[in-house]
Parts: sequence; structure tokens; C-alpha cells
Amino acid sequence: MGKRKSAAKPPPKKRMDKLDTVFSCPFCNHGSSVECRIDMKNLIGEASCRICQENFSTTVNALTEPIDIYSEWIDECERVNNVEDEDGA
Repeated sequence: MGKRKSAAKPPPKKRMDKLDTVFSCPFCNHGSSVECRIDMKNLIGEASCRICQENFSTTVNALTEPIDIYSEWIDECERVNNVEDEDGA
């Protein structure tokens, strides 16, 4: 007769770290001043700075997180700056 197999518990699952919801402003460089809000009823995401009152709005979907809205804002700022540089040169 053989031994019984031991009932080993499975290893615990690793927890995902929470993503940030407040960020530094690309205009005034003030840390933790940009707050992102998501309105799922109207499918609008808004990032706004409490210090310099700059804001950015974009459309969202069910998978959108605050970091996505902030990243789109940064990408849009870079795109606008690159277009101005090309026009001026």
C-alpha cells in the first residue's frame, strides 16, 4: 500500500498594487494637484488641476482608469507642442 498524498495548500495570490488617482500638473508642475474624475453615466473623463485650474476632458469606456485619462492629457500636450514646433520651424 502506498502513502496518502498530502493536501498542500495552493500558494497565495499576489495582490495588484493600486494605481494613482492624483498626479502632478504638466503646466504648473505642482505635485499631487491633478485629480481625475470619471462620469460613467455620460462617458466623460476629466482631469483638472486644483492649483492652475487647467483641465482636460476625454471620452471613456468601462475599462478606463484615472491613469489613462492623465496619460491621454500628457500625450495631447506633447502632440500640441510638436505641432507648434513644426509650424514655427
